[in-house]
Amino acid sequence: MTEGTAEPVLFTEPGARWRAVAYGPVLCLVILVLELVTGGPVHWFALAFCAVLVAAFVALQVYAARTHVSVELTPSALRQGTETLPLAAIDEVLPERDEDSWDDEEWESARALGELTGVPRRRKGIGLRLREGGMVQAWARDHRGLRAALTGALAEQAGSADRPGTDTMAEPDEHEDGGHG
Repeated sequence: MTEGTAEPVLFTEPGARWRAVAYGPVLCLVILVLELVTGGPVHWFALAFCAVLVAAFVALQVYAARTHVSVELTPSALRQGTETLPLAAIDEVLPERDEDSWDDEEWESARALGELTGVPRRRKGIGLRLREGGMVQAWARDHRGLRAALTGALAEQAGSADRPGTDTMAEPDEHEDGGHG
């Protein structure tokens, strides 16, 4: 079987980086070098055990973050964690929250995309109005970058829908007889 051509990625956030797994073992190595240089007792087993334990625990966290908190935008879909939303289902990217306003925006209480119960920590929500009428929250650390990429992708999709020979979603006619309304 051959794989289809991959779509270009317009925006991506990995959720976590694998380099974080090395931080614990590197710290244990620094402690080992300090013990060797100072001439005191060297705790070989304890340092090796701690290095492996910390690396394993952090690897589990990185794997979970890359699965559940990663973001990827392509010209046809937005993936947030394990949930993928086709761009054709998005009607509009809603305006950013006014920081000076005391009132919450309507989209801030909408369901967050992905399987998590809300917008993940250290991420900001982006309101999306769906074509079916509901609202959801997309999210990212670089929420302005995702907002710009998403707005551009939706504009490109709308532009390609206006060109002849492409699928277009016809606006429903309120009056079948062509009356005024």
